[in-house]
Amino acid sequence: MFSKFIDRPVLSIVISVMITLLGILAVTRLPMTQFPSVAPPEVNVTTEYTGANAETSVKAVITPLERAINGVPGMKYMSSDATNDGVSVVQVIFEVGTDPDVAAVNVQNRVAAVMAELPSEVIKNGVRIAKEENSMLMYLNIFSENDALDEKFLYNFADINVLAELKRIKGVGFADIMGAREYAMRVWLKTDRMLAYNISADEVVETLQEQNVEAAPGKLGESSDKQGQALQYVLKYTGKYTTEEQYGNIPLRSQNSGELLRLKDVADVEFSTTYYDVISKHNGRPSASIMLKQLPGSNASEVIVGVKARMAELKKTRFAPGMDYEVTYDVSRFLDASIQEVIKTLVEAFLLVALVVFLFLQDWRSTLIPAIAVPVALVGTFAFMHLFGFSINLITLFALVLAIGIVVDDSIVVVEAVHANMEHSDLSPWEASKVAINEIGAAVVAITLVMVAVFVPVMFLTGPVGIFFRQFAATMAIAILISAVNALTLSPALCALLLKNTHGTSPKSWLNRFFARFNAGYDRLARRYGRLLQAIVNRRVVTFGVLAVFCLGIWGTSSRVAPGFIPNDDQGTFYASITTPAGATLERTRVVVDRIQQLAKNIPGVESVSTLAGNNILSDGTGATFGTCLVNLKDWDQRSQTVEEVMDELSEKTRGIKDAKIEFFPPPAVPGYGNASGLELRLLDQTGSGDYKKMEGVVRQFVKDLEDRPEIENVFTIFDASFPQYMLYVDADKAAQKGVSVGQAMQTLQTLIGSEYATNFIRFGQMYKVMVQALPSHRAQLDDLLKLYVKNKEGDMVPFTAFMRVERVYGLEQATRYNMYPSAEINGQAAPGFSSGSAIRAVQEVAATKLPKGFSIDWAGISRDEVQSGNQAIYIFVICLVFVYLILAAQYESFLLPLPVILSLPTGVFGAFFFLWITGLENNIYAQIAMVMLIGLLGKNAILIVEFANQRRAEGAPVVKAAIEGAVARLRPILMTSFAFIAGLIPLCIATGAGAVGNRTIGTAAAGGMLVGTVFGLVIVPGLYAVFAGLLASNRSSPSSTTHQKHSTRAVLQES
Repeated sequence: MFSKFIDRPVLSIVISVMITLLGILAVTRLPMTQFPSVAPPEVNVTTEYTGANAETSVKAVITPLERAINGVPGMKYMSSDATNDGVSVVQVIFEVGTDPDVAAVNVQNRVAAVMAELPSEVIKNGVRIAKEENSMLMYLNIFSENDALDEKFLYNFADINVLAELKRIKGVGFADIMGAREYAMRVWLKTDRMLAYNISADEVVETLQEQNVEAAPGKLGESSDKQGQALQYVLKYTGKYTTEEQYGNIPLRSQNSGELLRLKDVADVEFSTTYYDVISKHNGRPSASIMLKQLPGSNASEVIVGVKARMAELKKTRFAPGMDYEVTYDVSRFLDASIQEVIKTLVEAFLLVALVVFLFLQDWRSTLIPAIAVPVALVGTFAFMHLFGFSINLITLFALVLAIGIVVDDSIVVVEAVHANMEHSDLSPWEASKVAINEIGAAVVAITLVMVAVFVPVMFLTGPVGIFFRQFAATMAIAILISAVNALTLSPALCALLLKNTHGTSPKSWLNRFFARFNAGYDRLARRYGRLLQAIVNRRVVTFGVLAVFCLGIWGTSSRVAPGFIPNDDQGTFYASITTPAGATLERTRVVVDRIQQLAKNIPGVESVSTLAGNNILSDGTGATFGTCLVNLKDWDQRSQTVEEVMDELSEKTRGIKDAKIEFFPPPAVPGYGNASGLELRLLDQTGSGDYKKMEGVVRQFVKDLEDRPEIENVFTIFDASFPQYMLYVDADKAAQKGVSVGQAMQTLQTLIGSEYATNFIRFGQMYKVMVQALPSHRAQLDDLLKLYVKNKEGDMVPFTAFMRVERVYGLEQATRYNMYPSAEINGQAAPGFSSGSAIRAVQEVAATKLPKGFSIDWAGISRDEVQSGNQAIYIFVICLVFVYLILAAQYESFLLPLPVILSLPTGVFGAFFFLWITGLENNIYAQIAMVMLIGLLGKNAILIVEFANQRRAEGAPVVKAAIEGAVARLRPILMTSFAFIAGLIPLCIATGAGAVGNRTIGTAAAGGMLVGTVFGLVIVPGLYAVFAGLLASNRSSPSSTTHQKHSTRAVLQES
């Protein structure tokens, strides 16, 4: 059937060209990402309760929201944060595969059901619900060389001219400027003047709301059926006030003398900013820092390209002289560098494979045919990746790199068969091609089915690990299938067109002399190999002894190789988390942050440093005691230090800073899993007591216990229940006697101390708030609080000291909750020499033995998926083995003959673990992918021996002789295909630069497994075949055998 393609070579060529063209069309449309989309969708609910502390926000805002959202369909877990600036965020993480749009709608519906239970101030500020990826996509700074342009100007310039443009870019799910420095009209109340004029804060707010309005007077002379009129006029009101003078002249009331009391008489009015909570700098200069996150399911590279293009355009058209911007962090930098390295590896692997093939085939025409098959198979794979909705990512590119050594196999088999027919039967290339494809066509199909069968069960896995394996397996299977199509169509046609029958001729040249010596060496190797098999094939003790040694070796080496999940590569950036002592001011934190920036910029490998005083990048929360530094390193080829070495150097330099706790950590290995790499866990207080001081003691002891474990380092938490606070106790009876309600008193304090959003106005095309608050000098100390007054029902000013007392206490700076329990977020790193899996086991052991009753831990981020994946890789491996076994059993019509193939695989598994161990690499998801692939590759080698041995058995050869002849006959193609595959992996094994850890892991595991599996598989497969084929023969020749069994044996032999 397949010989028809030799008669129609144009058809064969057109099929391959069409496959290639479809692949070229698809590759331009495929999205490019670092990894498959494994990060879970996230929906955030953000609220603002002006003036509220963390505990108040938890009780008044977070608790009702959590009770409503809990159990929303597809929810994985829920985490909440509230800070003392009144901002609360409820993060709802959903299972991978959940539609983020549906998830957002479900959350919105549940939030709407409890809106009436939230404080009015929260509702007025707005409840924001947004779906986004839980990690930064980009971080950029807008700064100026002109010192006259301060942070307030830069922030609002970015807010007016840049932020709105970025939000409109396709794929941007979140864009915000760090902090809250947007313009606002600040009404600074003078409490002594208010007391003198007998006016309260509530009256000021009410007057602002009544006087500062937009109105709709209507139309004058509008037509009606009562009276006709020729003209009508639209009535317009001047609208809300926009300047300090206008607000200052607002009349509060008329005095008895007829004189007006205006706002400027009891307050200073200033066009300033909403809050003073974050100080942003870039390389020591004031800046506006913009953080962007992508929409779930969007193409990160496209979003980043769109943002960069828009920023370049804005710089030309809108930036003031001296202003500039810099992209401090974007995930595409590491992505592009990693993919560039893999593509470079792809080319190197192709050249090395071609070299090995040429070495064995010894003819450039014969080498050209497999070389043509490789790009057809690889490029054609892109077309099917597009159909399946895959992206170009590190996993699919790894699959293509590894496929190079596999897809040449089928073409090599065809070329070898054609040469054999030309040499032994003296046929022309056209005739030899037709004979060869008829002989081996069925074998090519069988081997292809076995190879694909390895990857089929992997496609049914779920979860993040399943997505990784699925994309790798599908990409590999597609490439193998296209390779088989090439081998049955294009390769025989090219053999007929290109090859020449040069057998029997030996032109003199240095290359032929080299090949003659190479062939002589190979012949000596084959003879020695044959003698070795004659000595050991019939010795079952040797065969099973070697197999037992390898099985023990797997147990020994696997226990020494540290388990892992996804390795942390050098991504060219890292963070510093700064925590100053409880109660420290923003200015005190800024001094520490600036000092770290100055130390970092002197390190040779550092490109730039962005700093934030007042912001915590781990929780995206704000607070005066928090600070963050984002250190951006130079490109990989422009620095000699790794990110770990730079972090260690900066850590050493900052040891002298005693006024803060400083932790350094790189970004997460997989974008979308939080903002930091390493371990991420929560300590939960399930006692129900709500005693944060007791919980603080448990947290500190737990962190200390973790620090004592050698597997873990850099353990830290931002949980702090020792933040200095004042508890206000109101005597309700005394307040009632004075004619003051508790609500009225607290509302007055919220306005004077915490600030109140009274009204708003439009300026520069933006809406800004009017904030009312006491002058800073009137609310700096406890004495200032005790001098404040509230107006009672009779209109008299009553001092707070008449019904309120104050007690100094300690409380939370930031309250965190996890699945509705009070929690403490704890982060850490695996210590050098230990993997993330080892660190996770250590944490679990400490939690099981050290935590008191009522306290437990749970995992978040990538750590949660690593814990839940458990031994999934083992199940994957076993399922793949079962599939291969069943297909071979069906092919051989025997449950015994597939066993030599299956039992030969421990050699390769041992090789993978052994090379991982000696190179110090982890048994992570890359290594596990390589081991699954080894099932197919090593299984194929064993199948070649078993197939030929079965043919010799069918011709009447004894079992032992058939096993030896099968192994010796297939030695050359096995060595050629195996060493071609190993050669293709060499660039991965010695990779440097971006993504080097992942490259080396998958390359080392695959090459080590293939090398050991091939060498020792050639030794034990013939012996295993002799054992099981001998058992099969003895069973079939026994007197109890039925006639049906004899017919089955004959059928098997004929099929073989």
